[in-house]
Amino acid sequence: MARRPRLPLLWLAITLGTVVGGVVFVYWWERQLPARLAGAAARGELDACLRYSDQLNALSWLPARSPLEQGRCRRDKAAQLWQQGRWAEALGLQRQLLNSPAAGRADHQRFQDWQSNLHRVALERFRAGDLKGALAALAPLGEKHRSDGNALGDQLVLNWNRNRLESERASKLVAQARWWEALDSLHRIDHPWWQRRADPLNTKVDQGLARLKGQEREHDGHGEVPHTVPVAQLDAEVSRRIAGGMDEWKAFQAGCQAVGGKVMEAGPDTVCQR
Repeated sequence: MARRPRLPLLWLAITLGTVVGGVVFVYWWERQLPARLAGAAARGELDACLRYSDQLNALSWLPARSPLEQGRCRRDKAAQLWQQGRWAEALGLQRQLLNSPAAGRADHQRFQDWQSNLHRVALERFRAGDLKGALAALAPLGEKHRSDGNALGDQLVLNWNRNRLESERASKLVAQARWWEALDSLHRIDHPWWQRRADPLNTKVDQGLARLKGQEREHDGHGEVPHTVPVAQLDAEVSRRIAGGMDEWKAFQAGCQAVGGKVMEAGPDTVCQR
């Protein structure tokens, strides 16, 4: 009778032994984890504590354990990350805490406070002219950009670009001495940083309009341009329309027409003449 080979049986025994040994070791390690986690928490070793917490969670097929130390480590580590300015990591860890039985009312409140704080930081940076910093503050909240364009960051970018374009347009109009149109663009700038940046342009526009009105009064007094409309009447008509919500350039055009004038180019300036 032929002897049956013993090698397959040997490999089977080794395989089964390895599997059983692995299961026993994992079970033993899982039994050690709560004590190790508690020790790390007591010593303030937050990274080790979180590592043990993750290992404990990974062994979900074993009897579930959710010691209070696990929540404590997440809470303390999240606070540490927040103080370091690692906002996305802090919020992520705090969110894990909120999804665990260890979370309390104060944990939920802190999560909301952090979100509100990031919104405030983003808006403060935006008003100060730091668009990049504002978007960085919104990123951990998922508000930096969305495909539908409805994220807060998308709205900030739109506002920033609109103010930038109005500032550039006003600068070109000032260079062309088109004072009323430049004034219209300047009044469309509603961002504090861009408004401060446009102060020199506002000064030039005010000076240009003052010179224009002075020339018109001089022309009226000396008869050089007899068909120029009365400045006081024109100013009253323009001011009334601006007060009603009309933009400055349209108000100037409509006011000129109302006093029987016509908008004309007079050298580098735009004037209202009959």
